[in-house]
Amino acid sequence: MKPNESAAAASGADDATLAQRLRADLGRLSPAYFGMVMATGIVSLAAHLLGHGTVAWLLFQLNLVAYVVLWVLTLARAALHPRRFGADMVDHLRGPGFFTCVAGSCVLACQFILLDSDYGSALVLWGLSVVLWVGLTYTVFTAFTIKENKPTLDQGISGGWLLAVVATQAIAVLSALLAMREAQPYRLELNFFALSMWLWGGMLYIWMMSLIFYRYAFFRFSPGDLAPPYWINMGAMAISTLAGSLLIINAPDAPFLHSLLPFLKGFTVFYWATGTWWIPMLLVLGVWRHIYKRYPLRYDPLYWGAIFPLGMYAAATHEMTLAMNFHFLDALPLAFLYAALLAWSLAFIGVVADVGKRLLGRH
Repeated sequence: MKPNESAAAASGADDATLAQRLRADLGRLSPAYFGMVMATGIVSLAAHLLGHGTVAWLLFQLNLVAYVVLWVLTLARAALHPRRFGADMVDHLRGPGFFTCVAGSCVLACQFILLDSDYGSALVLWGLSVVLWVGLTYTVFTAFTIKENKPTLDQGISGGWLLAVVATQAIAVLSALLAMREAQPYRLELNFFALSMWLWGGMLYIWMMSLIFYRYAFFRFSPGDLAPPYWINMGAMAISTLAGSLLIINAPDAPFLHSLLPFLKGFTVFYWATGTWWIPMLLVLGVWRHIYKRYPLRYDPLYWGAIFPLGMYAAATHEMTLAMNFHFLDALPLAFLYAALLAWSLAFIGVVADVGKRLLGRH
């Protein structure tokens, strides 16, 4: 064989190997990867609310790219690996990760509203989010209910389950934002829908958090069990705070919200206080995991689920201070925005390095 023919054959073999490797990687794609859109979007929104317009706009543009790429990869995975895709959806640990596509769509829609005044795109994403939420809620949790072989509580539940709460509250937030800009009677209907989703999300959190806390306290807990999605314990309460704050702001436009103002304010503070309680606890557990137990810290797509709560806490606290004049808390949003930006930067470096390793076959 001639040298050039040999080189061409080697190149063809390399291309085939790369294609096979990427296809295999696609099969292993985490259902929770839309957490990257959630995290990037909420950090962008928090930066916008706190006066960092350039940062907010750059992250918005990046988020548009990430959203499209992740949908292409997700649909390709469903087409090329249908059995694995379906198995993930009914898996107790991986199934709730699909709710990130709902929350990610809502967060991106909020960016369209606040950063681009594009209500048409936001309405399309709102419709998509509602359809996805209904489909996933009654597919995932029905499957968990009727499965014959189920894991024990300590093997089958994690903080990732609270992504269902985050998705529910994300629809409440987006609906409340759209209500601010829609004419009556749609404004009234959107506010009622937002209120209903806010209440259901709170109830769902109580159910799930009871099981998660029981798992914490009464089953053996190893460093490997403390996956990054446990930060959603706090993030679910932060987004509930944000939704409640927007409903309080919208109260003058909806009589039923005005009559519920004491309830709305009380539960919004309740959610904020609960989320705040989780922050020191999660930091202590993180120190225990990585310093005391020396668990390796390496890139994992699930870490986007830990960045989202930081950005959401900044945005939620900012909106709560505006809704209820709690200006003695003004220092908190900025501090958490900077923490979220630092965490986002590290995770973004991680994803770029991870993609590079996969393309080079070094993963």
